[in-house]
Amino acid sequence: MSIVRVDSIARTLTGPDGATIACEIGRSGACAAEAKREGDGMTPRGRWPIRAVLFRPGRAAPPAGMTLPWRWTRPADGWSDAAADPEYNRPVRHPHGHSAERLEREDGLYDVIVILGHNDAPPMPDMGSAIFLHCSEGRPTEGCVAIGKAALLELLARLAPGDVVEIV
Repeated sequence: MSIVRVDSIARTLTGPDGATIACEIGRSGACAAEAKREGDGMTPRGRWPIRAVLFRPGRAAPPAGMTLPWRWTRPADGWSDAAADPEYNRPVRHPHGHSAERLEREDGLYDVIVILGHNDAPPMPDMGSAIFLHCSEGRPTEGCVAIGKAALLELLARLAPGDVVEIV
């Protein structure tokens, strides 16, 4: 098992090869996982398994040698962020009867999405949803971790099923 370590104070991500790069975290900083609340802008500290990777067709593709499970996004793909939704913190299809983030965005942040296993086994209402590792635009996130697209694609080629992202 490899660990990708995110230092929430230094705003750095260290890959399994020891290389360290700048990263972005939540606009409100980081917090203990048990203190995370929906919409608070905090990145939850903890060790989160990498579940899968999503790629937006025409904008990014799996790098050569990647062994993580993956799929293409579709225009109707979303992720529920409504605490009252029975599908909270799960992928959904639009239109959806509750609030749900769209996974295909024009700004490129979600060209590559690494789904992290935060609050998903099982999801607890209001404890935070859609905690991803995704592409960066050089500004804080809503609670995710973000790095440049090229660096993210390089990182994915070195990861395997069972690897984790640890946010400290």
